[in-house]
Amino acid sequence: MTLFIRATTIVFLATSLAACNRAPTANPNVELAKAWVTAASTSRTAAMEMIETNMAEDGLLYRDRYVGFGFMWDNSQGAEEGRMVVTNVIADSPVAGVLQEGDEFISVGGVEVSADTMWNLPFRGQPGESVSAVVSRDGEEMPIEVSRGVISSTTTKAQMLEWMATLEDDDWGPDKWELHEAVGQGDVVYVWTQAWNTDEATGLPFEAHQVTRMMFNESGQVQAIASLSEDRFVLEQMGYTVSR
Repeated sequence: MTLFIRATTIVFLATSLAACNRAPTANPNVELAKAWVTAASTSRTAAMEMIETNMAEDGLLYRDRYVGFGFMWDNSQGAEEGRMVVTNVIADSPVAGVLQEGDEFISVGGVEVSADTMWNLPFRGQPGESVSAVVSRDGEEMPIEVSRGVISSTTTKAQMLEWMATLEDDDWGPDKWELHEAVGQGDVVYVWTQAWNTDEATGLPFEAHQVTRMMFNESGQVQAIASLSEDRFVLEQMGYTVSR
């Protein structure tokens, strides 16, 4: 009996040691996450191909929260001429039911919209504070009053691809980029990256770290993606100040 117990113990220990010496199984979600952020920083074409192939049809990009009106505009459509035309109104935002796609801002908070002022208009600020504005709709000017609110929105796969299709490869990606770490367990992966770039308006260099969280479905496709970045640090490197 003693010999049997000893033999059983030896077999158990040998099996345990063999298991410990075995290389851990690679998580395919981690490898896909690394490939995803690499494509996103390489070119518009590579990023679009990655999204088309590896994002679930009902996948969502969770955008940064902010305090403001809750609309989007395309700065490639008239920004050089000082025009700000609404391209999308975020659901459940302060301007839902107020603005429509195609509305053009004439003034905000008493400040006329122009190429010189459009980046400093008082859309952002204290939540709940009322801001007056004038928009043009179908050729007629219309005054509106908006109380700023917290904006939390998502972007669908189709919306991401539609937006990216309007951009150019030459304007895509940072000057330099580095992937520091990718860790994950199961269907959740975190990727830590760093990018270096140059501000077109000021010519000043800036860099920032970013952490991206990706959740995968059972088929190994990206179901949800969100990022945390150093937005304020970037603005400070470009000479901007954040004040009350």
